[in-house]
Amino acid sequence: MFRILTIISNTNQYIMIIQINTDNNVTVHEAFETELNDKIAEKLHRFAGQLTRVEVHLSDENGSKEGQRDKRCLMEARMEGMQPIVVTEMNDTLMQAINGAIVKLKTALDSAVGKVRNH
Repeated sequence: MFRILTIISNTNQYIMIIQINTDNNVTVHEAFETELNDKIAEKLHRFAGQLTRVEVHLSDENGSKEGQRDKRCLMEARMEGMQPIVVTEMNDTLMQAINGAIVKLKTALDSAVGKVRNH
Protein backbone atom coordinates (compact mmCIF):
# COMPACT_ATOMS: atom_id res chain seq x y z
CA MET A 1 0.00 0.00 0.00
CA PHE A 2 1.35 3.38 -0.83
CA ARG A 3 -0.01 6.83 -1.13
CA ILE A 4 1.44 9.88 -2.80
CA LEU A 5 0.85 12.98 -0.70
CA THR A 6 1.10 16.53 -1.88
CA ILE A 7 2.25 18.83 0.90
CA ILE A 8 1.69 22.51 0.30
CA SER A 9 3.54 25.16 2.28
CA ASN A 10 3.08 28.90 1.99
CA THR A 11 5.42 29.11 -0.99
CA ASN A 12 6.04 25.59 -2.31
CA GLN A 13 4.37 22.32 -3.15
CA TYR A 14 6.11 19.02 -2.36
CA ILE A 15 5.43 15.39 -3.20
CA MET A 16 6.12 12.70 -0.59
CA ILE A 17 5.41 8.99 -1.06
CA ILE A 18 4.35 7.08 2.03
CA GLN A 19 4.42 3.30 1.67
CA ILE A 20 2.96 1.01 4.34
CA ASN A 21 4.04 -2.63 4.51
CA THR A 22 2.77 -5.25 6.95
CA ASP A 23 3.61 -8.79 7.86
CA ASN A 24 1.02 -11.59 7.75
CA ASN A 25 -0.03 -10.89 11.35
CA VAL A 26 -1.06 -7.25 10.82
CA THR A 27 -4.05 -6.05 8.84
CA VAL A 28 -4.33 -2.37 7.97
CA HIS A 29 -7.77 -1.13 7.04
CA GLU A 30 -8.28 1.93 4.86
CA ALA A 31 -9.29 4.18 7.77
CA PHE A 32 -6.16 3.24 9.73
CA GLU A 33 -4.00 3.72 6.64
CA THR A 34 -5.47 7.20 6.13
CA GLU A 35 -4.90 8.06 9.80
CA LEU A 36 -1.31 6.84 9.60
CA ASN A 37 -0.59 8.77 6.39
CA ASP A 38 -2.07 11.95 7.88
CA LYS A 39 -0.05 11.53 11.09
CA ILE A 40 3.23 11.02 9.22
CA ALA A 41 2.56 13.98 6.92
CA GLU A 42 1.68 16.20 9.89
CA LYS A 43 4.69 15.23 12.00
CA LEU A 44 7.25 15.30 9.18
CA HIS A 45 5.88 18.21 7.11
CA ARG A 46 8.87 20.46 7.83
CA PHE A 47 11.11 17.96 6.05
CA ALA A 48 8.79 17.79 3.03
CA GLY A 49 11.18 19.61 0.73
CA GLN A 50 13.88 17.01 1.37
CA LEU A 51 11.92 13.78 1.98
CA THR A 52 11.00 11.82 -1.11
CA ARG A 53 9.68 8.66 0.50
CA VAL A 54 8.79 7.23 3.90
CA GLU A 55 8.38 3.47 4.20
CA VAL A 56 6.57 2.04 7.20
CA HIS A 57 6.92 -1.63 8.09
CA LEU A 58 4.44 -2.90 10.70
CA SER A 59 4.70 -6.32 12.30
CA ASP A 60 3.55 -8.39 15.25
CA GLU A 61 6.61 -10.30 16.36
CA ASN A 62 4.64 -12.91 18.35
CA GLY A 63 1.91 -13.47 15.79
CA SER A 64 -1.28 -14.71 17.40
CA LYS A 65 0.41 -15.21 20.80
CA GLU A 66 0.08 -12.53 23.45
CA GLY A 67 3.17 -10.66 24.48
CA GLN A 68 4.47 -7.37 25.75
CA ARG A 69 6.26 -4.98 23.42
CA ASP A 70 5.73 -7.33 20.48
CA LYS A 71 4.36 -4.77 18.01
CA ARG A 72 7.09 -3.37 15.79
CA CYS A 73 7.21 -0.28 13.61
CA LEU A 74 10.22 0.25 11.39
CA MET A 75 10.35 3.51 9.46
CA GLU A 76 12.74 4.30 6.65
CA ALA A 77 13.00 7.86 5.40
CA ARG A 78 14.66 8.68 2.11
CA MET A 79 16.01 12.18 1.68
CA GLU A 80 17.42 13.58 -1.53
CA GLY A 81 21.16 13.03 -1.79
CA MET A 82 21.45 11.11 1.50
CA GLN A 83 21.52 7.52 2.70
CA PRO A 84 18.18 6.21 4.03
CA ILE A 85 17.50 6.86 7.71
CA VAL A 86 15.98 3.89 9.56
CA VAL A 87 14.43 3.73 13.04
CA THR A 88 12.61 0.96 14.89
CA GLU A 89 10.23 1.02 17.85
CA MET A 90 8.76 -1.95 19.74
CA ASN A 91 5.71 -1.45 21.97
CA ASP A 92 2.50 -3.01 23.29
CA THR A 93 0.26 -1.66 20.52
CA LEU A 94 0.85 -0.73 16.90
CA MET A 95 -0.14 2.89 17.52
CA GLN A 96 2.32 3.17 20.42
CA ALA A 97 5.05 1.67 18.22
CA ILE A 98 4.15 4.04 15.36
CA ASN A 99 4.18 7.11 17.62
CA GLY A 100 7.52 6.10 19.12
CA ALA A 101 9.02 5.50 15.68
CA ILE A 102 7.82 8.91 14.47
CA VAL A 103 9.51 10.62 17.45
CA LYS A 104 12.75 8.72 16.76
CA LEU A 105 12.56 9.51 13.04
CA LYS A 106 12.04 13.24 13.65
CA THR A 107 15.09 13.25 15.93
CA ALA A 108 17.19 11.36 13.37
CA LEU A 109 16.05 13.68 10.55
CA ASP A 110 16.85 16.76 12.65
CA SER A 111 20.32 15.36 13.27
CA ALA A 112 20.90 14.47 9.61
CA VAL A 113 19.70 17.84 8.34
CA GLY A 114 21.83 19.62 10.96
CA LYS A 115 24.94 17.71 9.88
CA VAL A 116 24.37 18.60 6.23
CA ARG A 117 23.90 22.28 7.08
CA ASN A 118 27.09 22.32 9.15
CA HIS A 119 29.23 20.99 6.30
